[in-house]
Parts: sequence; C-alpha cells; structure tokens
Amino acid sequence: MNRIKALGEAGQSIWLDFMQRSLVTKGELQRLIQNDGIAGLTSNPTIFQKAVEGSQDYDDLFTRLAPEGKTVAQVYDALTLRDIQDAARIFRPVWESTQHRDGYCSLEVSPKLARDTQGSIEEARRLWKALGAPNVMIKIPGTAEGVPAIEQCISEGININVTLLFSQEAYVSVAEAYLRGLERRAKEGKPVAELASVASFFVSRIDSEVEKRIGKARASGTDEKRSRLFEALMGKVAIANAKLAYRRYQALFSGARWEALAKKGAHTQRVLWASTGTKNPKFSDVLYVEELVGKDTVNTIPPATLDAVRDHAKVRPSLTEDLPGAEATMRTLEEAGISMKAVTDTLVEEGVQKFAESFDELFKAIGERLRAHGGKA
Repeated sequence: MNRIKALGEAGQSIWLDFMQRSLVTKGELQRLIQNDGIAGLTSNPTIFQKAVEGSQDYDDLFTRLAPEGKTVAQVYDALTLRDIQDAARIFRPVWESTQHRDGYCSLEVSPKLARDTQGSIEEARRLWKALGAPNVMIKIPGTAEGVPAIEQCISEGININVTLLFSQEAYVSVAEAYLRGLERRAKEGKPVAELASVASFFVSRIDSEVEKRIGKARASGTDEKRSRLFEALMGKVAIANAKLAYRRYQALFSGARWEALAKKGAHTQRVLWASTGTKNPKFSDVLYVEELVGKDTVNTIPPATLDAVRDHAKVRPSLTEDLPGAEATMRTLEEAGISMKAVTDTLVEEGVQKFAESFDELFKAIGERLRAHGGKA
C-alpha cells in the first residue's frame, strides 16, 4: 500500500503543509488527493513568502493589479484569498465525502495580532467572510490572548486552526475554549455539527530548542551524570510531549460534557502535528511522522518530508506506545535541569516573531514585484 494512504488507514489524516499557485494551476493538488489521499492543506506567512519570492506563479496577479494602483496589503489579500479559495474548491469533494471531517484549507490572521484578542476576532471574521467557503479554517495562535478569540470565533461558527502550540497546558486551554464556544453556540440553539477545529502542535521545534539548551550547558561544563541525561533526551522530548498531549485529547473529548455536544453532532477538535520535517540530520527524516501515528489525528507535512514518507516510512500505531516512557522522558528533562515551561514559552515568543518577520518579508517581496510591474508600492 502507498505509505501515505497507509497513514490514513491507521486513522490519521495527512494534510499538505505548503501552498503555491502552481499546485492549483498545474493540477498537483488534485494528483496528491487522488494518488496519496491528501486530505487538507495548511499555509502560513513563511510558506507564502517563499512562494512569492521563489516562483513566477503570481506574475498574472501583479500584471493585473499593479496598473490599478493596488496597495501591498490589497495585493496580499488578493493573492492569499485566491490561493486558499481555489485550494478549498479542489478539496471540497474531500470535505463532503468525509462528512466535513477533512478537506480543509487554512489561512492565518496577521501574526501582528498574536497578542491582540479583539483584533484577532475581527480579522478572523473578515477572512472567513472573504473566503466564503465552508471548508476553510482561520488560523489563530494559541497565545493567552488568542484563547478568548478562539472561543468567540467558534461560538460564531467560524472554523479555527489553533496554531503555535507547544505546551500541554496551552493545549488544554485552547481545547477548553473550543468546548466553551460549542456550548455557547448550542445554548443559543445554533448548529454545531458543521463546525471544525484543530489544535496544531509544532513538534520538531521542541527538540531543536532542547538541543540548543543542551549545547549551551555542555559548553559551560557538565558532569558525567548530566551528560548521560542529555544523551537520553536527544530527539525524544517532542515525541514524548506529543504522546502526553494526545492522552489529554482523549480525556477532554470523552465523558458527560463531551457526550452532550457529540449528541448534537459536534466534532472533536483533533490534535494536528505541525513542523514535522526533521531539522537534525542525525535523526530519521520521517521521525515525526512514524512516531506520531494515532487515530483521529492530523499530520500536516511539507513536500520533502511527504516524499520521504512515500519512499520509506514505516506505519504503526505509535502514538499510544509506551506512555510510561514518555512520562519518564519528561522527568529526565527536569532532572537534567531543563524547564519544559521555559522551552515552550521561548518557542511561542520566537514563533510569533518569526511569523511576523516572514509577514514583513512577504509584504516586501510583494512590493518589489508590484514595482517591477509598474506599480507604485
């Protein structure tokens, strides 16, 4: 069996973590759906930045909009909305055939709004209305300020992809926000069966940050015991954290509270594994795919990792394996003097900053292209 389809057979939906205009115009998205069972798509400012800077795919848009005197912001809207709308149209049959479980395409609110609750709500409303498709999700960061925005948007019937999650505690907060949003909607007599949400854990960045802290500790000198602890942690923390988060997902979406919503047709807010390309060349290039296979989850995978999965991934129900081992890894982390809270707090701040920088670079690239086509940006 096709290894990507085998993940689907194991209960995990595979989404593409990539967007570029040629995916639509050259039929590649359709081929990925037909051949590999790809069931959705995610985008972010960095993905669009690379798409604009690394291709001529958007020249038609610049040629048309530059003479009209459109601003960079207006062209950004036109570019991203068109891509996501067209991708959503291609995935619409998947959305229908899976009873609205899959087939979603995600577009992010401006990362400049990561600490702005009301701004995030208003931008999510605007994007939701502009996209005008039932199988899209608006991405809102899982920051403290993002949590109430998530609840409000869910209560209004807006599909939400919660992004930039690292800690289990933050995950519980956003899952609770999703539940509250559904409950508010149900109390008002509004339907909940059409709503969808995912909670996106950025996986590989956790191991990268842990490795960075280990490197600093080693550089300042460490004893033999601590060195052994460090070795035991390499490439293990992100997977352990994900396994324990999945256990929390199973607990949150069971019991009387959830059953009351499920009876009204509500869908669980699935855990989605993001940032699943392996950054450390010492580890397998399919590490964060093979070790995170579980029912009722999503893995959004970049193209290079998708090729690697297709070629040599081994599929097994790994996500529920050895939970005591996952707990032991987290204890070892603390014993080694590395605070998981410090790791995840750092990653949230860096994630917000990196996406904001990519957003600025994207606007800069659009401005350059507009000027090259006779615009005044």
